[in-house]
Amino acid sequence: MKKQLLSTSAIALGVAMAAPASAQEWDLDWGGYYNSHVGYVTVDSNTPAHAGTDFDGVDVFTNAEIIFTPSVTLDNGLTFGVNVQMEALNAGGGIDGIDESYLSISGDTLGRIDLGAENSAGYKMTVGAPQVAGGIGINSPSVSGFVPISTGAGGNLPWLFRDSGISSYAEVLGNNDVQRITYYTPSFNGLTLGVSYAANAAGNAVNNFGVNRNVGVTDVFDIGLAYSQSFNGVDLDLSARWGTAENNTGIAGTSDPEVWNVGFNVGFNGFVIGGGYGENDNGGLRAFDSEGWSLGVTYDIAGPWSVGFDTYQGEYKGNVAGGGATGDTAEYEAYQLVGSRSLGAGVTWAVYAAYVEGAVNANLGGTFGPNANTETEGTVIGTSINLSF
Repeated sequence: MKKQLLSTSAIALGVAMAAPASAQEWDLDWGGYYNSHVGYVTVDSNTPAHAGTDFDGVDVFTNAEIIFTPSVTLDNGLTFGVNVQMEALNAGGGIDGIDESYLSISGDTLGRIDLGAENSAGYKMTVGAPQVAGGIGINSPSVSGFVPISTGAGGNLPWLFRDSGISSYAEVLGNNDVQRITYYTPSFNGLTLGVSYAANAAGNAVNNFGVNRNVGVTDVFDIGLAYSQSFNGVDLDLSARWGTAENNTGIAGTSDPEVWNVGFNVGFNGFVIGGGYGENDNGGLRAFDSEGWSLGVTYDIAGPWSVGFDTYQGEYKGNVAGGGATGDTAEYEAYQLVGSRSLGAGVTWAVYAAYVEGAVNANLGGTFGPNANTETEGTVIGTSINLSF
């Protein structure tokens, strides 16, 4: 069933409301972040690819982007803007380094419309475990910059981006920054709804050049719901999301892929406690389905310091076409303790300790290749300088 659920009427409404208007000045704004980590790493692994290797020692990890956000607000109150994100390292955003790239139309009564290469509403509205600034990010792929836990680096975990096996922040089949239409409602007493539609599940910040709905995975639909409110000194943030796509691969026994997630944060007296749980059902289009949960707590100490602890626990379950289980499993677990100090406007220094592990069972169905009964584990003692501008 085609999921043509988002029409262009909301876009047309926004444009119609915008004309005519007198000339306005554009705000040619830009910003970004630059996070540099230095860590001492110890790694133990018995995967075949790691035989004879030595990963112990000091290493450096960088995560940085320049973000261009020009915008103009017209006399009628509508704001038109652009968001173009350029990775600071060549490994990110494709060969030209561009990650997200999209146009926005927003207003107090309209809400917001995003058009372009961006993640879904469900992804962007997800709430996961809280973390103080400056940690390595165990609820994301970042920790693999220190520990070679992915199969691509000789480890034993699939480690696919935007997947529940390693992160609360997941997408249908892990699609990332595809050409998408997204609408967010205005907040109604803290409640916001977001819906997204993408014609294609493939590509990262590129144009589609026509989408054949009889081939591949198409018509990606996402819906997200978020609630944020304060009650007598208690701050509450809740989220829920669901997404699916149409499977037009023609592969026998496969079905439409899905993703879902729920999350919460509760803040009081300087503490924030929260977490989330999510699943990727890949409909037999990948060799596994995945699930995971995050849990964490942070405390904002009076003065410049914050501390926090968080964990992520993920699992991959081997399957065959149509969803039958092979009996194979692989597990990801990670723990992190962080202390962070604000040094001034947009400058944070942090110290942290993190432990991560990937483990594969007997692998009777062969889902995870040659890594049966293997473990890859690593510890990072690190420090970081984090700039936000």
